[in-house]
Amino acid sequence: MSELNTITASEVQTKLEAGEDLNLIDVRENDEVAEGMIPQATHIPMGDISMHLDELDQDKEYIVICRSGRRSENVGWFLHDHGYKVTNMTGGMLEYEGETKPKA
Repeated sequence: MSELNTITASEVQTKLEAGEDLNLIDVRENDEVAEGMIPQATHIPMGDISMHLDELDQDKEYIVICRSGRRSENVGWFLHDHGYKVTNMTGGMLEYEGETKPKA
């Protein structure tokens, strides 16, 4: 079995602060993102991922985010198994210290 790519929360923050264009997917629940999410992220709750596959581009790499890194890892494997390029943000939003905004 291959390994799922990972990136730390601080690495994501550094890339965003450097102006890199990242494809971020926040898979937390509505009440969690209401408290704050990375502004550049797209919110797709974990349970809804399978209904949004047609919206994702298999040529792009996606960084999947959750609270601690476990749900995003599970979603990462799901997307990986469906042919998507995926990286899991380890540590999740618990370790992310960059800018966040409540989901509008």
